[in-house]
Amino acid sequence: MKPLAHINHHFVKPEIRSSGTLSFWRFFLRYPIFLLAFGPPILRPTAGIDATKGIIDFWSVLQVVWIGAIGARAIYRLANEKSIQMPRQVRSVYRYVFLLGLLFLFSATYSPSRSVSAAYAFLYFLTMISFVEFIVDVYRNPPDWMQCLIHLRMVFFLLFLLVLAILPFFPTLIMVLIPGVGLRLGGGVVAPVTVICPAIALISLYTFLHALESKARSAFFFMVGIGGTFVTQSRGAEISLLASMMLVGLIWARSGRRNNYLFIASSFATILLSAAALAVIGGGRLWTLFNRGQSIQGIESASGRTDIWKFVLHYCMAHPMGMGYIAGFRVIFREYYTLGLQVDPTHIGNAHNTFLEVLADAGWLALAVYLLILGKIMFLGWRYARKRTIFSVASDDRTRNALRCAMVLLFSCLATGMESADFDVPLRSPFYLQNIYIAIILGISVGMIAASRNRHRGLSG
Repeated sequence: MKPLAHINHHFVKPEIRSSGTLSFWRFFLRYPIFLLAFGPPILRPTAGIDATKGIIDFWSVLQVVWIGAIGARAIYRLANEKSIQMPRQVRSVYRYVFLLGLLFLFSATYSPSRSVSAAYAFLYFLTMISFVEFIVDVYRNPPDWMQCLIHLRMVFFLLFLLVLAILPFFPTLIMVLIPGVGLRLGGGVVAPVTVICPAIALISLYTFLHALESKARSAFFFMVGIGGTFVTQSRGAEISLLASMMLVGLIWARSGRRNNYLFIASSFATILLSAAALAVIGGGRLWTLFNRGQSIQGIESASGRTDIWKFVLHYCMAHPMGMGYIAGFRVIFREYYTLGLQVDPTHIGNAHNTFLEVLADAGWLALAVYLLILGKIMFLGWRYARKRTIFSVASDDRTRNALRCAMVLLFSCLATGMESADFDVPLRSPFYLQNIYIAIILGISVGMIAASRNRHRGLSG
């Protein structure tokens, strides 16, 4: 395989040919990185390789083979490319992505479980190589990007149905008992319901408002996503979904004056209805309902998360290079545990915050690189989401709508990541979902860059 350093630094006009509309299964054969959205589903109560005992079971092997097959295909295709063309803006993002991977790999040298940290670093690189190959491919063969999101929604819907099918037979696989809160349908490692159901709702709301598919179909999936989010009893998922829906509404309002008036009117109506509900039901009862009867202490500590975050910050102030990728926190937190939490520390596998997990994994430099990567992606995405670059207005609008929707989905991941670290942990489904959203954003941006430069050449010629 040609190393990244040999990527063509000169922008060469690609031979762009759209792959057109593909059936559901042909789509995944054509773009196998989207198979990572399936997981695959794991029928056991815990995820990943045990960081303290080095236990690897059938399900761990299945996950690694699943990821390995997709990664091996990507390596083979990149090795046979005559020239790897990638625009400078996107190439810069992946340089930092691989720099972050090197920091994760280096952290294995001081990790309390070196083999596990190195194994997870290997999976990180294998995943990122798969996404690089995808970007190189769609640079010349762009798909129907909105179709990508609609197919992803169908994957999430199938996974949610699988969770519901398993519920009567193996409830412990997908449900967890939270003291003072009750049972939560989280999905376990079968499927992350707190992530996939908000995504179903957001994609459906976006397609409904912008008339990108049948209104009845959008409304059906929207109700499924909303209902699935509520049954998780996760405040984080609910708040993230609400904030993301507001963002979808703002994007829709900006698309026309009439939409702007409707958005303002609906916002006022929502405020009035909320005030009426507050007056009738009572603030105390609503607060209790929202917090599921949890104690004030539990609410203030975000169910114990703030104590975990304090531990990570204090430890990394004394150890700026962190604890070691993935395995470090799992081992060191148990050894230094003196926080007096109400939960069993042996069941806490990560920092319960994506950003603090990166800090715990490889220190302050890794966190700075991670934030830089996200900043570059957000800047690039919003820049081209606002820009009209393609001559065909219908095609341009559909592509830009897909880009905006993917940006909303990424925002939802980052918001949910304030209370969950799974977006930074290989072998966890949210890790692959967030990177799929990023790949869509970068893939569309690549096409926009090519179209913009081709248009400029046409106008100047």
